[in-house]
Amino acid sequence: MMRNYKTQMEAAKKGIITPEMELVAKKEYTTPEKVRESVAKGEVAIPCNVNHTSISAEGIGAGMRTKINVNLGISGDCKNYDVEMQKVDTALKFGAEAIMDLSNYGKTNTFRRELIAKSPAMIGTVPMYDAIGYLEKDLLEIEAEDFLKVVRAHAEEGVDFMTIHAGINRRAVEAFMRDKRKMNIVSRGGSLLFAWMMMTGRENPFYEFYDEVLDILAEHDVTISLGDALRPGCIDDATDAGQISELIELGALTERAWEKNVQVMVEGPGHMAMNEIEANMKLQKRICHNAPFYVLGPLVTDIFPGYDHITSAIGGAIAAASGADFLCYVTPAEHLRLPDLNDVKEGVIASRIAAHAADIAKGIPHARDKDNEMAEARHVLDWDRMFEIAVDGEKAKAYFESTPPADRHTCSMCGKMCAVRTTNLILEGKKVEFCTEK
Repeated sequence: MMRNYKTQMEAAKKGIITPEMELVAKKEYTTPEKVRESVAKGEVAIPCNVNHTSISAEGIGAGMRTKINVNLGISGDCKNYDVEMQKVDTALKFGAEAIMDLSNYGKTNTFRRELIAKSPAMIGTVPMYDAIGYLEKDLLEIEAEDFLKVVRAHAEEGVDFMTIHAGINRRAVEAFMRDKRKMNIVSRGGSLLFAWMMMTGRENPFYEFYDEVLDILAEHDVTISLGDALRPGCIDDATDAGQISELIELGALTERAWEKNVQVMVEGPGHMAMNEIEANMKLQKRICHNAPFYVLGPLVTDIFPGYDHITSAIGGAIAAASGADFLCYVTPAEHLRLPDLNDVKEGVIASRIAAHAADIAKGIPHARDKDNEMAEARHVLDWDRMFEIAVDGEKAKAYFESTPPADRHTCSMCGKMCAVRTTNLILEGKKVEFCTEK
């Protein structure tokens, strides 16, 4: 049956409930009509390219569970496609809803097509990263039209959302240049566009030809993720003129995308002290008209390389509890190297902790269910059930069995002095004895 709409947003505005909306409603314990209303207003996005046939649609935005994105992809120093696909499998195993292919070396489309063919998770890309390798041109040789070719190629391959750094226009650059930073520009795509603009003297092509970009995205129902090229790269640069100037531009670009029925997410910081996070989330929602907010971290301190999955999880939990809808994971390898397989696992788990803690705080329907099940299993000291409920049951079981207790109804930390065991015995009318084996 032919679709009489191009995008999820167009369908929502026409009053049409799509199969993707029905699936999202089922996953989120809500009604298809409520999902449709939220998509029509732009408060929820369902990134779902018409060419991505293996996808299991997810909703991102107000009232939805906080979703997680995993970055991976090859680089010139690490170009093993098999290892990257193993990372995909790990990300899916531990519950990531989205995977961004940030490959920036060679012809990346072979890997990306295989990824799209197999992945039920949303697939994202940053076309700017791929432009140099795809076009085989140096940065100064790339024309504005060339950037659009890469966007079109990714859309045709089946990419569900694309980070487009359209907000770093001349006005935003002027604010950045006036207000000096410690770290300048730390966004890879943002830095490349800044360099292109400064070397050519021209406007950001993604801003200058924004309508053309939107037409390409609308044709394939690709969600635009408006990139924060001027995000802070250290806590001292947070909430400065450059970041806020770009955010104002992103708010205007959000409305222009919605006019063309293109779904929108807006990206945010970055590095930021804990006391600034809540205000930033509210500011973004206000300026960008309650569009779904996608954050990297925020990392709440700059001095723990090797542990940035933890600094990110702290900031991510605060951000999501304060209104962010989508967390980009950070691994222990952040700032140091391309993450390996174990780094990916650690990063996904840390982000899952942050997202789940925030969903409990926000009162997302059924967010507490698994926690309550875990409490019930712990109450009766049912270890097998605990391992079954745990997000990483394999690790939990390995820890438990690494120092096995004499009595399986306890663990090796407390032994027979286990508080749960003691209380259960008393409430069952039994004696608590430690010195006599029974």
